[in-house]
Amino acid sequence: MPQESAVYTHGHHESVLRSHTWRTAANSAAYLVDSLLPHMQILDIGCGPGTITADLAALVPDGQVTGLEHAPAVLEQARATADARGIDNVRFAVGDVHALDYPDNSFCVTHAHQVLQHVGDPVQALREMRRVTKPGGIVAVRDADYSAMTWYPDVAGMADWQQLYLRVARANGGEPDAGRRLHAWARQAGFDPAAVTVTTGTWCYRTPEERSWWGELWADRTVASSYARNAVDGGHATADELDRIARAWREWAAKEDGWFAVLHGEILCRV
Repeated sequence: MPQESAVYTHGHHESVLRSHTWRTAANSAAYLVDSLLPHMQILDIGCGPGTITADLAALVPDGQVTGLEHAPAVLEQARATADARGIDNVRFAVGDVHALDYPDNSFCVTHAHQVLQHVGDPVQALREMRRVTKPGGIVAVRDADYSAMTWYPDVAGMADWQQLYLRVARANGGEPDAGRRLHAWARQAGFDPAAVTVTTGTWCYRTPEERSWWGELWADRTVASSYARNAVDGGHATADELDRIARAWREWAAKEDGWFAVLHGEILCRV
């Protein structure tokens, strides 16, 4: 079976986990929540620090959730998240979405949030997600679309950030505009288009607190995370250029009328 060939652009620097631990089922998987039943067995791929995973487990109290992560180090935080909330119907494992180590028809729901944009073969990943999902079950995927992200006002340097991110992510083997491609990838993976529900969802950062949080984590990520190292080592930017982009993020965050929107594509695929 194919194995992961892409490099995870963000890594697990504190500035990355700062955003990942903010994610909940409500703000990141609302398109799926109404389809969940208490008894369901769920596979949550790319679970990271486990905040969405724990929420899903709370929504299926008579079921079981398995959080799967390619990077084992972050699973310690995921387990701590579940333990702190007293959730005991969740377990965590290391694995690769391209070759899932589970039998056919193992799960009622197979879920991935912000994963397919980072993998080397998203179509193969969806084939595997379909394989391990029971007939009548659901494959649920949500991914951002970086080219569709938009902001106000047009602070100098912000567009440079967007173009740089696209270059770095693609050089790492990913597709940062995954959101607009999810339904097409699902068709290529063998899903019946008539059984695929396609929606969009957004995050919006507008208040002073939201702008400060979003701008600071991206400013820090731009100079201190794996993304920064990938940008410099890959010849996509210099350290000085990254510093300039980080300053642009902070300048944007300080704008009284600042506004930033993140568009996501979402698919619910009936197996």
